[in-house]
Amino acid sequence: MTMKPIERLRIRMLHLIPQLAVWMVSLISRYFERGNRAETTTHHPPARLRLTKQRIVEILALSLVGGLVLWAQASKQPPSMKAPTQPSSKASPSVLPPIQLDGDAALHHLNQVIRWYRSTTGIQSVGLPSDAIYQDNMQSLTAQVVRLAFQSAKAETAITLAEQKGTSQASGETTQEQNLTQLQAKTSSQIDQLQAQIEILNAQIPKAPASRKSTLISKRDALQGQLELQKALLDAVQKMAAFVETNSEIAGGLEGGINQLARSIPEVLASSASPQKTVVAPTSAKPSLANSGGLISEAMTLYDYMSAMHLIDGAVKETDYTRNVVDRLRTPLRDALRATIQQSQTLANQPPATDPQQLQAERQNFQELTERVKQLSSVLLPLSQEIVVLDDGKTNFEEWRNSIARESKYVLRSVLFRVIAIVLALAVILVLSEIWRRITFRYVADPRRRRQFLVMRRVVIGFLFVIVLTLGFISEFSSLATFAGFITAGIAVGLQTVLLSVAAYFFIIGRYGIRVGDRISVAGITGDVVDIGLVRLYLMELAGTGLDFYPTGRIVVFSNSVLFQTGTPLFKQIPGTEYAWHEVVVTIAPDGNHKEAQEKLVAAVNSVYSPYQEEIERQHAAIERRVDIQVAAPRPAARLQFADAGLELLVRYPVEIRKAPDIDEQMTRKVLELIETDAALKAAVSGIPKIRSAVKG
Repeated sequence: MTMKPIERLRIRMLHLIPQLAVWMVSLISRYFERGNRAETTTHHPPARLRLTKQRIVEILALSLVGGLVLWAQASKQPPSMKAPTQPSSKASPSVLPPIQLDGDAALHHLNQVIRWYRSTTGIQSVGLPSDAIYQDNMQSLTAQVVRLAFQSAKAETAITLAEQKGTSQASGETTQEQNLTQLQAKTSSQIDQLQAQIEILNAQIPKAPASRKSTLISKRDALQGQLELQKALLDAVQKMAAFVETNSEIAGGLEGGINQLARSIPEVLASSASPQKTVVAPTSAKPSLANSGGLISEAMTLYDYMSAMHLIDGAVKETDYTRNVVDRLRTPLRDALRATIQQSQTLANQPPATDPQQLQAERQNFQELTERVKQLSSVLLPLSQEIVVLDDGKTNFEEWRNSIARESKYVLRSVLFRVIAIVLALAVILVLSEIWRRITFRYVADPRRRRQFLVMRRVVIGFLFVIVLTLGFISEFSSLATFAGFITAGIAVGLQTVLLSVAAYFFIIGRYGIRVGDRISVAGITGDVVDIGLVRLYLMELAGTGLDFYPTGRIVVFSNSVLFQTGTPLFKQIPGTEYAWHEVVVTIAPDGNHKEAQEKLVAAVNSVYSPYQEEIERQHAAIERRVDIQVAAPRPAARLQFADAGLELLVRYPVEIRKAPDIDEQMTRKVLELIETDAALKAAVSGIPKIRSAVKG
């Protein structure tokens, strides 16, 4: 077998160690002698600088030589490892094969258990009294499963390390841990030896003569330098060993992985030495069927129940998968334990031996079998207990789910009953609304009253709808009242005009209010009312001279709040009346007979008024029934008044609003005909007669 160059160099360094030691001692002695001589003879700065450089070079050379020596010593293998003792030919070989353990399967088992632990502990209480019991059982069982899993994994690691240790001793190989330990022990031993030598020299220096004292001091300083070097090396070795131990590199792959996984769940494994009962944090009670009166809260409770059941179903599936992982990990170990027990029974059934060597071999075989059973039991027992605890956890989850399912049935039944009740109540309200509408159209003939009843129907039905939905969906009425207060304040500020219009609507439809068909004047606009809404008023605009109005084809829209505005007055007829006052105006000549003109003109007006007099009197009777004041009956009346043009005679007469143009035309023809045919009247008046409205606006 060829030897590598580095190995050859190491062997040569081992042979040169005694010579190098002598050379180092002489070099150190010369170094300190030269230093003492330089201190007594040299006081110039250039010479001191050269001496300092020489000292630095010699110190570096000394350090290099010391490092080579230590490297050769640390790499030197003990003779016992080079020539291992051969077992006796009489001793029987081991009857047991090595245990085949899968480290990846063990790590997968731990990962799955930790994943199962985290997923199951995430299930929260839904507010049932029994949830605390199931949660307590769940946390206790999951923590127990985690501890058992790590217990079996550590036992498996111990078996693996034991087999690796036997293999390492048989092959003569050293691990990194052994190298660091040996180097640390060797360096500590050298430090002790150097300290002992320095103490001896310190005791000899005071007693030595002056000729030898300098030599002893030089030796002590040289040993002191070696001591400092060894201490620096020991410090480096200790730091390296601590780093390897912290990062789990010494133990190997399986043990390092187990330690890393253990650090991920300190809340479970931190108290494994003295396990305590996990305290379940109290959960705030959620609205349940007993303290909930609204559809929304019951629906939310039902949703929480369904979500919890879904999470529990996932936890049950995860528990089954974890159990399968544990069972697959346990199967080869259980088979190995059965084979070991079978082998022990086979050895026990053999005939007894008489040879002392055979007895010794049998004793050794039984010891190996016993050790194998202990090793396998230390792994199998936690795994079997883990399966039992997983089954208990699955049972706990199933019982928890059944309790939530039973409660969810009651909640679902209550939700369906409430929904059906709300639907039936709304249907009854709609039926009452339709009955109200039909009765209104059948028994209320007055359009104004009919419209009022229909508007009232909409308000009442809407209010009933709000009441039913509020009682059906809302349960916390105290919170609803607070919320409604804030909403009402915001609406009152933001919708001030709209609310004012709604309030004005009830004044408009009142006793002296407006109805469809009325002719009103608002803000200088005259029109017939087309529609009255809850917040707006619609007019068909009319234009004309004041005597003859005609539609313009436009719709004017006013807010109902115009009723409360002082700058825009509203004019309308008295409810139940449809007449207005017009007047015929003639100018009396300076020499005319105004009495004769008044009699003839009043007679002409009465002749035109008489055909619709009965209708005007009927409307007047309606006014007397509606109001509590005395109003004179409408009839034509004559008045004399002074004007700029002279004395004027006017005859005021009532006209029907809808027929005012026709009546005014008849009145005009009648007055003109009278003036043309009566010479006395023609002489009494001057100018052209005029017909005008008696009310301005």
